[in-house]
Amino acid sequence: MPSARFLRVRGVVQGVGFRPFVYRLAREHGLTGWVRNGGDGVEIHAEGEAEALDAFARGFGAPPPASRIADLEVETVPVRGCDRFEIRDSEAKEQPTARISPDLPVCPACLAELFDPADRRFGYPYINCTDCGPRYSIVLGLPYDRPLTTMRDWPMCADCAREYHAPLDRRFHAQPVACPACGPTYVPEISETARLLRAGGIVAIKGLGGYHLAVDARDAAAVAALRERKVRKEKPFAVMAKDLATARSLVDLSPAAEALLTAAARPVVLAPRRVDLPGVAPDNLDLGVMLPYTPVHHLLFAANAPDVLVMTSANRSSEPLAYRDEEAFESLAGIADAFLVGERPIARRVDDSVIRAGCLGSTVLRRARGLAPGAVAKLPVSTPVLAVGADLKNTVTLVVGGEAFVSQHVGDLRHYEALKAFRETIQDLLAMYEVDPAELTVVHDLHPQYASTAHARELPARRTMAVQHHRAHVASVLAEKGAFDRRVLGVAFDGTGYGDDGAIWGGELFVGSLRAGFERVGHLRAALLPGGDAAAAHPVQAAAGFLAGLDGLPDLTAPPFNFPERYLRAWELVVKNLRTFPTTSAGRLFDTVAALLGFTREMSFEGQAALWLEQLARRSPPVAPLPLPFVANELDTRPLLAAVAEARVRGRDESAIARGFHAGLAAGLRQALSALGEEHGVGTVVLSGGVFQNELLLEEILPLPGGLTVWSNREVPANDGGISLGQAALAAAEISGCQSGVDRAGSRQ
Repeated sequence: MPSARFLRVRGVVQGVGFRPFVYRLAREHGLTGWVRNGGDGVEIHAEGEAEALDAFARGFGAPPPASRIADLEVETVPVRGCDRFEIRDSEAKEQPTARISPDLPVCPACLAELFDPADRRFGYPYINCTDCGPRYSIVLGLPYDRPLTTMRDWPMCADCAREYHAPLDRRFHAQPVACPACGPTYVPEISETARLLRAGGIVAIKGLGGYHLAVDARDAAAVAALRERKVRKEKPFAVMAKDLATARSLVDLSPAAEALLTAAARPVVLAPRRVDLPGVAPDNLDLGVMLPYTPVHHLLFAANAPDVLVMTSANRSSEPLAYRDEEAFESLAGIADAFLVGERPIARRVDDSVIRAGCLGSTVLRRARGLAPGAVAKLPVSTPVLAVGADLKNTVTLVVGGEAFVSQHVGDLRHYEALKAFRETIQDLLAMYEVDPAELTVVHDLHPQYASTAHARELPARRTMAVQHHRAHVASVLAEKGAFDRRVLGVAFDGTGYGDDGAIWGGELFVGSLRAGFERVGHLRAALLPGGDAAAAHPVQAAAGFLAGLDGLPDLTAPPFNFPERYLRAWELVVKNLRTFPTTSAGRLFDTVAALLGFTREMSFEGQAALWLEQLARRSPPVAPLPLPFVANELDTRPLLAAVAEARVRGRDESAIARGFHAGLAAGLRQALSALGEEHGVGTVVLSGGVFQNELLLEEILPLPGGLTVWSNREVPANDGGISLGQAALAAAEISGCQSGVDRAGSRQ
């Protein structure tokens, strides 16, 4: 007797060839019925013999490579008497919750056609199919169909339409499908762009999520010109290698790093460099490398462009990525010598993702193209939640139907253009998922002067909540793990965050869980910070406060320290207690040690001194740790800083001192975690915050004593790019009835 089943598939299942996969699978098992896109995924009605239906359901264990099944529901339903299996038009729901596919790299089949002179898409820069090409960067709404993409203005020619409507063709329902006869193209000629790059020119190239500024990475003069015009003094550039062999010649690729480099996200992968490309990554032992991921990239290299190109976001320093043609022409005037312009509009800016393979597995440093806007967690809340993140490295998280969708990297909201991008990202997500702002719970940082906080309070939300910054860091890890009841020791080390007491926190230890909240049980010993957040750009200014409690301090304006006048002005503020604030910031501790070891200038990008200190330490073999005792629930930094200063006076090698500092911080933290774990009966440690992007520090910490398990961020960055997910998770825990009012999670209505 024939039976019928209804299947609902959720996850990344739209725009990735999932319906053709279902169609072929149903035909293979002799089933009738239909498949269609719905507002929350893919819906299937299948009829046939019970054994065939069982085999059909088992086939979902091997879905298309670009898809990701998060949930599969199967229920028995009445037989309708379908006479064939078909793909039906999409059905929209009242509120869509479908996961949008990230943008995908061009697939091998399309690459073969791209370079086949006999193929009608030979040399076509917008070639794509259901297995590859743009997704998130062209979507205007859900469900994912051509009229709701930026390809809606290019009607398909007869040949493309035939492929689009043929269920067994790999371009069946490939929404961006096009060819030279009917689709957009690039101007001017790609060969001319390659010639300009060979000649040392700076070219703005339109990609999937915006423009890149490209130069020959082996041409030191071209790289220097790019730095000068872009006003990017020292921050490392990423490069694009022609192919995997070229990438291997540039960096040491472990098997894990190579797997990341060639994965569907095609991120920038940070790895130890093998060669020095002058001016590309100054004072850095690592290099960020990516592979070509669009047809136009492959065509450029085929046209004899240099085999290694700097590919950096097309913007002036600190501004967001340019993605609209008009804004690119305006903002990049005076930077780019020429433009390679694609006619297909970009729906939203999406930077390149940055990932590293480390001792705790792959670590996302910037979540953007290829990863966003994936759902990274399932949260116990049915009403929509918008978490607006922090002001640095901002991302936004929207929770719909319990699915937490994390946006692409937005940037530093202290800059007007980035703040505009932040507002656009929020409106974009709300429109995409058809969320009424009046139904939202909006979550923001506890800091009253954050731009994100101000915007959150302006939204016409049903409810607004504040979440303390460092608890959000810890919560982001637990949200990824889906561990709402796991009691953990949480460590949040970063540069700055507004504390419960109004002080500048940044070296915090917590005990608790998402459901029960987090109690602060330890921290770095409080120091003084003259000038407050302004000290974040000047290591010697931070040093004036952190060194204030030390006895017998040498003259830091004399050799070997040679601190500039800014230090004396900051010291005077400390002595007079003017504009000086208490802080437990681990980031400012790193800045202080960097200043003692020679980094006495102003930083040209956020976190530069700490990165410089890590690179310095990596040049030394392992050494004994400098002292950092854990006493009365405080990590006392005074003995450590005194040891750094004394070693410098004695003429010890700076790299060995830097390594000793890292070892000392790790040893002190290990001692603290061992003591607190035993005291509170906790066996799991969570490490989050920007400081834990320091791979050397992690290597020094691991393994933890006493069998303590370590969790860290994997899906979202440990830096402030993960804050919005943590905010959303703590809000979800409170909304679900587990917390209320002012609680131990630092969450306030």
